[in-house]
Amino acid sequence: MNQTKQSKTKQIALGGVLAALAVVILLLGGVIPIGTYLAPMLASLPLIVLLTELPRGLCLGWYAVVAILGATLCPDKETAFVFVFLGWYPVARPALDRLPRLLRIAAKLLVFNLAVAALYALLILVFRLEALVNEAKETGLALLLGLLAMGNGTFLLYDLLLKRLTFVYEKKRKK
Repeated sequence: MNQTKQSKTKQIALGGVLAALAVVILLLGGVIPIGTYLAPMLASLPLIVLLTELPRGLCLGWYAVVAILGATLCPDKETAFVFVFLGWYPVARPALDRLPRLLRIAAKLLVFNLAVAALYALLILVFRLEALVNEAKETGLALLLGLLAMGNGTFLLYDLLLKRLTFVYEKKRKK
């Protein structure tokens, strides 16, 4: 087997193993209440490795496969669709990181808030998840805005985690 075929085989195997890991993480997301938001973040972390090892197009293909499998197999649809709407972020992050600091932060928060708005619009209007509607009615506007603010803060921490884990992975890889 020549070097190119062996390299492609290794890339496919790596992508397959990490996709299986991501789907299992999504499946476990419904077990713990905080898993609804934590599992999609953890499931997207393999993209750190994949972005270093594979072309960007294959990383987007990996994301699409995991998103489809998660949406079809995951019993907690909210967890699955959080990944569908935000799991691609590690692929887009390097492009956003080229912006000046304040514009970069504003763009990242805009991406997050648009994705969250589209996610919950889909879950409520298309999938008719009445539990989310009832929860929103009981919670009240002030608490919902507080949750959105906490979500923005968590997203910025997630972005920082991605940056630092990417740095660590690339440093270890060079050794």
